[in-house]
Amino acid sequence: MNRQFKVLVVDDDDVILLLSTTLLGKAGYEVLAASTAMECLEIVRTHHPDIILLDVMLPDMTGIEVCKQIKSDQSLKDIFVILASGIQVSSEHQAEGLDTGADGYIIRPISNKEFLARVQAGERIKRAEDTLREKEKQQQALISQLKEALAEIKTLKGYIPICASCKKIRDDEGYWNQLEIYISKHTDAVFSHGLCPECAEQYRAEIKKLSHKD
Repeated sequence: MNRQFKVLVVDDDDVILLLSTTLLGKAGYEVLAASTAMECLEIVRTHHPDIILLDVMLPDMTGIEVCKQIKSDQSLKDIFVILASGIQVSSEHQAEGLDTGADGYIIRPISNKEFLARVQAGERIKRAEDTLREKEKQQQALISQLKEALAEIKTLKGYIPICASCKKIRDDEGYWNQLEIYISKHTDAVFSHGLCPECAEQYRAEIKKLSHKD
């Protein structure tokens, strides 16, 4: 089940603020509201909303500057920011807003239906991005676990005393062990017995000799 999305509406126009928050609340969003840039930044750092609907013209700072501050903060940059304006509506203004890192731009006036559709589109994008980031975190955690596991794998290092005749190996306690026993104790290797071509040929020759004797 998808969690409830948190949307912050920032606008110094009381009517627009009321209409936007009411519409979003009825659509099922958890809604926060701010009328100044400073109030917006305070709420963002405290509540970390998923989406911000940010008016470009605010009394204490432009929405573009607010967007820059949010997107330059590593802990906040993943928030989906949609700029909104009924004054700065040219393609140049929109391009400037998107260049600062904004994820969308709404031009007012806008119908309720389109307004909600824009927010819902932002929600879909944000959920997809959050899912991707979570998968990346899980992959990084798995890679770390694998690295730790590899570091714990037992390896044979240094000089190993081995008998020149029977090929037994002397362990750290001074006992002589068969080669496969020693390796089994010191590694995770599992032995599968067989014959190399030279030994196989030697055995065949010995069997042939015994057959001739019979």
